[in-house]
Amino acid sequence: MGGTRQGQVAVIFTSRRTRDDDAGYEEAAAAMDALAARQPGYCGIDSARGADGFGITVSYWEDEAAALAWRDHPDHATTRAAGRALWYDDYSVTVCTVARDYRWHRA
Repeated sequence: MGGTRQGQVAVIFTSRRTRDDDAGYEEAAAAMDALAARQPGYCGIDSARGADGFGITVSYWEDEAAALAWRDHPDHATTRAAGRALWYDDYSVTVCTVARDYRWHRA
């Protein structure tokens, strides 16, 4: 099955959660997911978190300008600051353009 993300900008966010304020984190994460989905150029998100607190979230954007607008959104910036203060031991962000992607699904 062919991919659908070719040419999109992928923002890869890896993080290690603290054990602090789980309820606040869950609320903020849901709010950011909803807010991102309303932004121009938003194309989707994939996210997973292990029991050890390590997580990966990849958001997909139509182009670099859309990804930068999301980075600079004031509500996102406020939540990012809260993440640094409360919810993350560390994180990294990698931004790249998708050259190709593949999908497989069990029939």
